[in-house]
Amino acid sequence: MKNSPLIVPLVDEGLGNSAYLVDLGDGRALAVDPSRDLRSLREAAGLHSLTVAFTAETHLHADFLTGSVQLAADQGAQVLGSATGHRRFDHRGLVEGDEVDLGGLTLRALVTPGHTPEHLSYLLMDGSEQLAVFTGGSLIVGAAARTDLAGAENTEALTRAQYRSLHRLVDELDDETAVLPTHGAGSFCSAPPGAARTTTIGEQRATNPLLAAPDEDAFVRTLLDSLGSYPAYFGRLGELNRRGPAVLSGTPGLAPLTVEQVVGLQGEGAQVIDARPITEFAAGHVPGSLSIELRAAFATWLGWLTDPTRPVVIVRNPDQDPDEIVWQALKVGVEQLAGELGGGLAAWQAAGGTVRSLPLIEAAHADPTRVVDIRQRNEFAAGHLPGARNAELATVSTAGLTGPLQTICGHGERAATAASLLAASGCEDVSIVTGGPGDWSAAHGASLEVGP
Repeated sequence: MKNSPLIVPLVDEGLGNSAYLVDLGDGRALAVDPSRDLRSLREAAGLHSLTVAFTAETHLHADFLTGSVQLAADQGAQVLGSATGHRRFDHRGLVEGDEVDLGGLTLRALVTPGHTPEHLSYLLMDGSEQLAVFTGGSLIVGAAARTDLAGAENTEALTRAQYRSLHRLVDELDDETAVLPTHGAGSFCSAPPGAARTTTIGEQRATNPLLAAPDEDAFVRTLLDSLGSYPAYFGRLGELNRRGPAVLSGTPGLAPLTVEQVVGLQGEGAQVIDARPITEFAAGHVPGSLSIELRAAFATWLGWLTDPTRPVVIVRNPDQDPDEIVWQALKVGVEQLAGELGGGLAAWQAAGGTVRSLPLIEAAHADPTRVVDIRQRNEFAAGHLPGARNAELATVSTAGLTGPLQTICGHGERAATAASLLAASGCEDVSIVTGGPGDWSAAHGASLEVGP
C-alpha cells in the first residue's frame, strides 16, 4: 500500500481471528477488534513504543469477549463502534459516513450489516487515498462470515443484507485497497480453510465465489448451505460484549485446591477440566473429568462444552502455563475458575483418589463398525471410515450411543474429549482412536467413504 502505516496483524490461531494494531505515526495506535486476551497486542505495542489511543469494534462479537473495555481503562483509549449496537459502556457511536480523525489518517465508518445487524466496516484513509478496510465479518478471504447468529427468524434477512454489504464494498472501494478481516480460516464465524488471512478488494472481486453468485437468491442459497454448527457460547457473548466485560487487574491466577476441596466442588456440580496431553489423560484421570488438551483450540472447546454457571477446576501438568489456561478461558467468557488441583493427578492418587483410564487405539486398528466420528458434518462428509457413524463432538453425549465405541477425529484431541464425555455419561466401553481417517486409509490401502 502506498504511504501505508505499519499495520500489525495479531492472529489468534485457535479462534481463527485477527486483530490489528495500526501505528498512527505519533506514538499512538489504533486497535481493531482486540480480544480480551491482550497479551500479543501489548507485546506488539511495546515493541513499537505505542500507546493505544483508539480501539474500533466492527461488531458485537459472538466468539470472543472484547478487549476494548480493558484498553479504555488501562490506556484511556476511545472505543469506536456502531451507534446501533447500543453498547452500555463509554464509547463513540458511529453511523454511516462518520469519520474519526486519527491525527493525519482518517477512519470512515461504513455500515455493512449481514454477519450481525449492527456491523460496521472501517475504511482507513490518508487524505483521499484508500489504504485499507477493516471488514470484520463482512467481506473475508474467499467468503463472508456466517449470518445465522441472530436467530433463525433473522437469518434470511441478514444473508440478503450480507449480499448487499459485500457488493457495496467491492463496488465502492478501489482494487488496491487492502481487505483486513477479523474472521479467517479456523473461525466458526468464518468459512473456507486456507492460509491467507488478508486480501485486496480486486482479488476478492475476481476470486470470491460468493461474489460470483449470479443473483441475490443464489448468494443466499450458497452461503446458507455452507453453514455448519457453531459453539454454544456464541449465543451469550454478543450480549456480554454489549454490556462490556469486567475490567481486570492483572492476570487472575489459578488457586491451588486440595484433593478434599476438589471432591467437595465436584459434589456441588463443579466441572473438572483435564488439560494434559491425551496420552496422559487416557492413562489415568479424575473420574468424570473432561479432557480438553491445552492447545490453540482449547478456548473454543472449553467455551462450547462447559456450563458457564458451574465452577471449573483445572488439572494440568507442571510444565503447562496456567496463564495460558486462564486467558483462553476468560476470552470466551468462562469466568468461574475455581482453581486447579494442587499437585496435579499425583496428589489425587497419593490421597487415595480413584483414577479412571481409557484405552488408546491406533487408527490402523480402528473397527469401522464401532467408530463414532465426532468431527463437524463437513469434515465427516469429506472422508470417513466406511460405515462409521457421525455425531459431532458437542452432541455426542446426547446422541443415544451405546458401547463398545471408538471415537475418532482428525488427530485424537477431540476424540479424547468425546470419549471423556461418553465415559462421564455412563458409557462403560469407549476407546480413543489416535490419528484420523487418513491414517486408517493409509494403513489399509482403502478408500475413505465420502458424503453424509
